[in-house]
Amino acid sequence: MKVLLVQDVDNLGLAGDVKEVANGYGRNYLIPNGLAVLATPGAFKQAGVHRRRAAERRERIAAEMTAMAEAISQTALAFKAKAGEKGRLYGSVTSAEIADKLAESIGHEVDRRKLVLEGSIKQLGTHKVSIRLGPDLMTTFNVVVEPLEPIAEEEPELAEEPAPQQEPETAEEPAAAE
Repeated sequence: MKVLLVQDVDNLGLAGDVKEVANGYGRNYLIPNGLAVLATPGAFKQAGVHRRRAAERRERIAAEMTAMAEAISQTALAFKAKAGEKGRLYGSVTSAEIADKLAESIGHEVDRRKLVLEGSIKQLGTHKVSIRLGPDLMTTFNVVVEPLEPIAEEEPELAEEPAPQQEPETAEEPAAAE
């Protein structure tokens, strides 16, 4: 099935492009969601209008994302977590927690799936986290994980004084009477 994309579709194409897609994908997803229309001669005449509108929308979104990237790159998020003696967290700081705190900090919704973490954060200290704001726009910010309670330094154990050694008894035990 040939369709004319009305909006940009990830992993498929940009608005105004004509694409060959599977019948079910076109009928059940693209057309009902307003992402595409059937590629007819009348639709081809409107392709230029769709391309122009999409280009304007992409420019506007790119400007907003660039401003957001500036705000995010200057942000440092602080988390308090329960940690063991060697700085290892009992739990972890997840991407959902980071996304929630970042959204609260910058005042704009952040999708946790756009955060780029190498696993979860399981150590105290400063960690660099990246966020993908667009296809070609990525920025980093710091996440600082501090202990919830001060970590008690391990006190060296006092060496116990050796107990005085008792001399073995040399007296024989009396034989038991039968």
